[in-house]
Amino acid sequence: MSNKVSQKDINNIVWKACDTFRGAIDPSQYKDYILTMLFLKYVTDVYNEKKEEYTIKYDGNEERVKRALERERFVVPDESSFDYLYENRSNPKIGEKINHALAELEEANREKLGGHDGSNIFRNIDFNSSNLGDEKGKVARLRNLLNDFKPLNLSSSHLENNDVIGGAYEFLISNFASDSGKKAGEFFTPAEVSTLLAKLTKSQPGSRIYDPTCGSGSLLIKAGRQVGDNNFSLYGQEANGSTWALAVMNMYLHGYDSAIIRWGDTLRNPKHKEGDALMLFDTVVANPPFSLDKWGAEDLATDKYNRFWRGLPPKSKGDWAFITHMLESLNTSGKAGVVVPHGVLFRGAAEGKIRTKTLEEDLIEAVIGLPSNLFFGTGIPAAIIIFNKQKLNKQKVLFIDASKNFNSGKNQNILGENHIQHIVEVYTLFHDQLMDKGVIEDKFAYIAELAEITENDFNLNIPRYVDTYEEEPEIDLTATQILITELEKELAAVKEEMKKYLNFF
Repeated sequence: MSNKVSQKDINNIVWKACDTFRGAIDPSQYKDYILTMLFLKYVTDVYNEKKEEYTIKYDGNEERVKRALERERFVVPDESSFDYLYENRSNPKIGEKINHALAELEEANREKLGGHDGSNIFRNIDFNSSNLGDEKGKVARLRNLLNDFKPLNLSSSHLENNDVIGGAYEFLISNFASDSGKKAGEFFTPAEVSTLLAKLTKSQPGSRIYDPTCGSGSLLIKAGRQVGDNNFSLYGQEANGSTWALAVMNMYLHGYDSAIIRWGDTLRNPKHKEGDALMLFDTVVANPPFSLDKWGAEDLATDKYNRFWRGLPPKSKGDWAFITHMLESLNTSGKAGVVVPHGVLFRGAAEGKIRTKTLEEDLIEAVIGLPSNLFFGTGIPAAIIIFNKQKLNKQKVLFIDASKNFNSGKNQNILGENHIQHIVEVYTLFHDQLMDKGVIEDKFAYIAELAEITENDFNLNIPRYVDTYEEEPEIDLTATQILITELEKELAAVKEEMKKYLNFF
């Protein structure tokens, strides 16, 4: 390894550390141990680096060094440091010691690592759990885990650049998602889909950006990076406690210390508020769970925030509940982008009524069909809907069918950079200029007026607007007949040959 630690170095070492757990624990569980240990190693190394700097600066004056360290990003008590745990790696109580270390780390950094409602980011992880095996096996696994991380030095002076840690964390989350199959959808949006959604909703400097179902926070981070500088603020909420903890750590590892990520059910208990009202944002992005059953219709029929004034979505499909929450969280010039299953575009009954009202408000700017098999845990095709409260092309909706634009991957299809660029270019052209209805690009993009959509019963199913019909090539009947005759002769010859062999028995 060179003096500077690259993202690849970290990826290799930490991914190898997963061997400690593979076969014994499901990836959806051991990812929490790996990612938490990466975070602990990071804060320890950064803290040690600062301690050395201040020791030199203050000529070894311990009191001044201590006071200086108390003003750092994180305070790491001695018994919370990775180094202390490594020294005790063979202790039969090492599981308890790691739990204690994390609790002390939270206590010393209560404002950063503790939720405003008393939740703590490490409360859902237990290094002393029987999930890690019997006592002997558990100690061996945790010792191996500490051994694996020991060679890494994650202090800033040893890193190749500032993005290394955040990039490695994203790499791990992505790989854990791939290994976790169905369970992955709970915490991860594929990077290419996040990139596309972030580009389509590109936020301006000074923006408040919000993801109400933020998972591990990757989409939110990508949306922030589209601003082009650090003049933005990030807000997220996640219902799953373990995933919420990943998102909080993810923000710190990317350097977004001021991001506010809350734990809780966004629909039943939205946490981002101003007074008694929902907080409003410039940009809202989300990849909510597809067609969530039991999303809370019974409890929210009389929603205190009046989010469902367009209609209450069916209790067995929460798609429009999340969309409605996003729309009600937008300020008067806000923009939102959401990943949805195609049923959102055409299902009737209550969903049809909500969709109709949304179209009549002229909030929908674009509908983009994505290739199938892009997401972990589901092969169904999805779509992106862009909502814009300041759309230029009034009473028009851009439809893009990008379903055939992808690279085939081993387990999932992947949107290539060229595919993302193509979609963004067409959308940007529509977004920035007044354009007439009709075909923009054959078999790819079409602009429909609201009158046409109304004639289609407010149905947004993409094939109704983007004609992707491919004519079948004309069949040469004479040549086909000749081929059939030849095949029949070959078959007859084979049968005759088989008959000869069978006569021997």
